[in-house]
Amino acid sequence: MTSSTPWSPAAETGFAIAARWGSNLTGCFIDPALRKLGGAEADVEPTVLGLLIEPRTEFADEHAAFESFARQSGVRNADWTVARAGIATTLRWLGARHDLAVIERDMVQASGLLDILGEAILGCRVPCLILPPQWHREIRFERIVIGCNGSIEAIRAIHSALPFLKAAKQVTLVDGDVRDGDEGHPRFDPFVYLLRHGITSKPSYVRSSSAMAGEILLKEVENIDADLLVMGAYGRSRMRERVFGGATRLVLEEASIPVLMQH
Repeated sequence: MTSSTPWSPAAETGFAIAARWGSNLTGCFIDPALRKLGGAEADVEPTVLGLLIEPRTEFADEHAAFESFARQSGVRNADWTVARAGIATTLRWLGARHDLAVIERDMVQASGLLDILGEAILGCRVPCLILPPQWHREIRFERIVIGCNGSIEAIRAIHSALPFLKAAKQVTLVDGDVRDGDEGHPRFDPFVYLLRHGITSKPSYVRSSSAMAGEILLKEVENIDADLLVMGAYGRSRMRERVFGGATRLVLEEASIPVLMQH
């Protein structure tokens, strides 16, 4: 969360999702000064970071307001926490006991999108619902686009999105896995997988480069006026530096609707 007066998009979306699925909810605030931490800085001991910022006396009021808003929204169990560490470190700790993270893409400046927020998404091991800048629309999930290239990240994302997919009225599957060879691992057919979970999708099979895949997904989102895009978050680590795949980078930077990503 980035604000409580008014409630920021992550809070509004979190309340709506938790109420719909009867979930427990944790609201987390990270001081703007700490959101800038990335890379090695993100793993500094939290208690040390806590000495760098002044405690805010209004946290008690925000805690009470959060719990009150939760009850009004139909959320039975809601917790409030204030993190004293960077985004990546905080999300790893929270992700260990949660099923979904809701994040505002513009909680960091555009220049830090990949190094700071991207690091958090790739390292937290939990599916992340990324909200586009200035998102204040109702969360609906009626028309969903899935991007799948046969990778384990894409499979994880589809598996994590099942509650949303089952509630959707229309699911479009953009399948970029050409399946031309045997790489030694079990083959995954997303269309069959979805059918076995009671989800009938409209498949579209494409061949493209990683960069073009991002453009294809965003174009499909536009064509059907989708409410949600589901895809894997791809990256590899080089001496703590995250290097993003083309599709992940493009979608993270340019998507105009919520994106559920998982590494």
